[in-house]
Amino acid sequence: MIDQLKNNAADNFFLLAGPCVIEGEEMALRIAERITAITERLQIPYVFKGSYRKANRSRLDSFMGIGDEKALQILKKVHDTFGIPTVTDIHAADEAAMAAEYVDILQIPAFLCRQTDLLVAAARTGKCVNIKKGQFLSPLAMRFAAEKVAEAGNKEVMLTERGTTFGYQDLVIDYRGIPEMKSFGYPVILDVTHSLQQPNQTSGVTGGMPQLIETVAKAGVAVGADGLFIETHENPAVAKSDGANMLRLDLLEELLEKLVRIRQAIKE
Repeated sequence: MIDQLKNNAADNFFLLAGPCVIEGEEMALRIAERITAITERLQIPYVFKGSYRKANRSRLDSFMGIGDEKALQILKKVHDTFGIPTVTDIHAADEAAMAAEYVDILQIPAFLCRQTDLLVAAARTGKCVNIKKGQFLSPLAMRFAAEKVAEAGNKEVMLTERGTTFGYQDLVIDYRGIPEMKSFGYPVILDVTHSLQQPNQTSGVTGGMPQLIETVAKAGVAVGADGLFIETHENPAVAKSDGANMLRLDLLEELLEKLVRIRQAIKE
């Protein structure tokens, strides 16, 4: 999978993008169709992202999903319809084999990046494993998470920067972490939208700063991120999860055009 993304990139970054959580089939297919058209035109290798379940919620009444089997079937339909790879989060070791039947990349959430049994279970599926850096870890400490997957027999590893906890309700991005993690020999992705979360709000609903998505994405491409992770929705205001920091879908094309020009400039 990693070779496919890098070989198809033509010196471009690759993109993991889609809604935070699968809310329904029609919505997922519309978003996938739109992003596929954009990325094909711009020659950006594309992976559709959608969580089949949101396990890490602030409040008990927060939306968690439409049902595991139903959401995973939708992810498979996206793959089959558009011929693109898909990625979803897993939260426990016993979910790895189940999710691997439907998607191409298994993603380890940041809060779970040190969970050995989860990493090993993901590795043993043979699927590519994208590990998000914990908000509490230094970039260099992510070497050990990657080694757990590799030592379990799977070299298909990607690492994702998603910001570091700064106080109680903010995150900061240390862009030094991108080249530092690249030194391990694995592709490094910048999670643009989650890096702009403002967690632990007193309302129990995570806030965000979507107005800085372009700024953060430009900086990530400029310092050499191999891939970008951007959650997007047709109308973030009514999204069932993480609407406060998602990019509106109709803004994605112009953003990607700017990012491609930056990538071309630094390659030259």
